[in-house]
Amino acid sequence: MKRREFVGRLGLGSAAILAGGAMAGAGRKAAAKAQHDHTQVEGPLAAATVSFGQWKMPLDRHPVGGTPPATNQHLLIPYVAMIRAGGSVNFIISGLHQIGIYEPGTELTDIDPDLIAQPPTMPPTINDPDRRLYRGISPIGIAQDRIEVVTFAEPGLYLVVCLVRPHFVNDKMHGYVKVVE
Repeated sequence: MKRREFVGRLGLGSAAILAGGAMAGAGRKAAAKAQHDHTQVEGPLAAATVSFGQWKMPLDRHPVGGTPPATNQHLLIPYVAMIRAGGSVNFIISGLHQIGIYEPGTELTDIDPDLIAQPPTMPPTINDPDRRLYRGISPIGIAQDRIEVVTFAEPGLYLVVCLVRPHFVNDKMHGYVKVVE
């Protein structure tokens, strides 16, 4: 088969798949559009940055012959971040952490640390879905430094925790996002 024939057949097949998908997904498109809000949020409370864990110095993150010692603070800084409804928080994650965001009114004691994500990981991560609005990427097997950006549409005081069980249980690693009108 010549390249031109291959490209022609690929184009025909792709067009048929796209057309079929478009027709089948017309109802989903309307629903998806209703879920997307592209209204711009401006001003000083449009976004906030939260340091989700921090590396302590001195530290050599490229040691010869092993892993660096545990030199990570299990803190959210600032402890209370404030934004306007529709704004976002940039969680800058440093270390082996997983974000959990719970609806306003949720207390630390409402989260069951014995509900462990499956399959179990080491260290274990908490999977308590009750009143949870957001669970970030599992930190197991990925880069320890990353950013997750989350939008908060409704006013309230949201509890933000680390779902890595030892950080939650031993260090009470948590903070809040206060969303105002």
